[in-house]
Amino acid sequence: MKAESRNYPRLCFVLGWLMASGISLPTSAQSDRRPNILWITCEDMSAHLPAYGDSTVPTPNLDRLAREGVRYRRMFSTNGVCAPSRSAIITGMYPSGIGSNHMRTVEAGRAGPGMMDYETVPPPEVRCFPEYLRAATGQGPGYFCTNGDKTDYQFKAPFTAWDVNGKDGQNAPWRKRPAGAPFFSVINLFVTHESQVWARASQPLRVDPARVKVPPIYPDNAVIRRDIARNYDNIMVMDSLVGTILKQLEGDGLLEKTVIFFFSDHGSGLAWHKRELYDRGLHVPLMVRFPGKTGAGTWEEDLHSFVDLAPTVLSLAGVPLPTHLQGQAFLGNQKAKMPRTHIFAARDRMDEHYDGVRAVRDRRFKYLRNYQPDRPYYQDLNYRRQMPMMQEILRLRDAGQLPARTQGWFGPKPPEELYDLQTDPQELNNLSTDPVHRAKLDELRALEQAWVRDTHDKGLMQERDLVNLFWPEGKQPVTANPNVTVAAASATETRLSVTCPTPGASIGYRLDGEPWRLYARPVMVPKTAKITAKAIRIGFKPSDEITTSSE
Repeated sequence: MKAESRNYPRLCFVLGWLMASGISLPTSAQSDRRPNILWITCEDMSAHLPAYGDSTVPTPNLDRLAREGVRYRRMFSTNGVCAPSRSAIITGMYPSGIGSNHMRTVEAGRAGPGMMDYETVPPPEVRCFPEYLRAATGQGPGYFCTNGDKTDYQFKAPFTAWDVNGKDGQNAPWRKRPAGAPFFSVINLFVTHESQVWARASQPLRVDPARVKVPPIYPDNAVIRRDIARNYDNIMVMDSLVGTILKQLEGDGLLEKTVIFFFSDHGSGLAWHKRELYDRGLHVPLMVRFPGKTGAGTWEEDLHSFVDLAPTVLSLAGVPLPTHLQGQAFLGNQKAKMPRTHIFAARDRMDEHYDGVRAVRDRRFKYLRNYQPDRPYYQDLNYRRQMPMMQEILRLRDAGQLPARTQGWFGPKPPEELYDLQTDPQELNNLSTDPVHRAKLDELRALEQAWVRDTHDKGLMQERDLVNLFWPEGKQPVTANPNVTVAAASATETRLSVTCPTPGASIGYRLDGEPWRLYARPVMVPKTAKITAKAIRIGFKPSDEITTSSE
């Protein structure tokens, strides 16, 4: 919705770096205008943490972040699965609107027989948001931006997005930054991923399966309990990794100079959680620790979406918000004047199966529109069938022994669903035909339709037509070669200017074979340097490397 996605001011560089909801900063914190920012992210995890009321396993390091930071009660992914979610995070755009909503596009065979691999090609104004941080040199060096090591954006990460990207970005990557540069680092922790339920099945299990709580959507038996226990055990391992990261940061004297975010890329990886647009697939924990422990131990209650993460980081860093972003900042001096009233989510192809669903949620009610009600809820995905609990559920189904609630996963679905999350947090009682809730149904249906229209939802296209839109005749477009101009500026320096005729292209350059730097404006380089430039637009092949002398 246009009004929802644009309701923030576009401001110039900020003097104070944080203005959080209900949180007052001490004067000393305001003097640090460009804080370091660290994201610690995990995979496939709902808010199954003591800090959020689930005391099944101890998580002392995340408990520390909760004590010393702010907990956000209502953060939601745009999708119930990783690659589209990560597309939203890195671009600040809804995946269904930019065409990155199908899971997956860049891996052979995941799209099913006859479908080619392809990369999403967003509109030309869309960038990976760390580029804005790297280019923000008005107050000194730009941000040193690192990612370790997962990208999974539905397009190959442009070489211009990160200073360091890959395994080198996993271990205290801030130590590699130039003198005087603030850093933005993302460290991704994989151990809670869905696959680790079966991949780590032979590891010692520290969680007693007899003591875990079995959600009402499952049958209750030893196989189900063992997978739930393994999932919790993996959360404990993840927590220990968080502790290692915090020790590194603290040991380097940076803990009180860094804003730390912790969140998951979507809800739990267990069966009938992941890939769904119910809260169990979308709701994630989010904790933010500020320097000086500002707001320590408090809760923030507003609705937030993954499309809000990019503008929030830019706002914290004092970087003007690009007008095309569909999210809104919830921290910093460019924080939206009005909080969100709704979050939106979508599902389309999941690996080899198609099922179009859209969802809108306010603080109490969730509405889902099933665009293919002829298809069952359950998607028989090859990947998911590797999980023992999934195999067990299918065995019980075939034997006619599933509880009614679990059997409902395999039955027909209605065109619309409506849930009262206050009285029915598991989303089991569909109220869409209840006349008492007709007004709410009409309200949320209208919002869903407006969102689909205003974001130019490409998930409603045939995917083959979408591929042809991005890659005409099945051929990946190529970024034009950059034009490099050098002009003498002094006895020792040359002024370097680089342009690219491809709309939306980002440009990188390097000197004498050193690592690539982001080109954002003309720069001064040594006269003796050998200059190499290259351009890339998201979803395009990169240009050739153009090399010239600076003399």
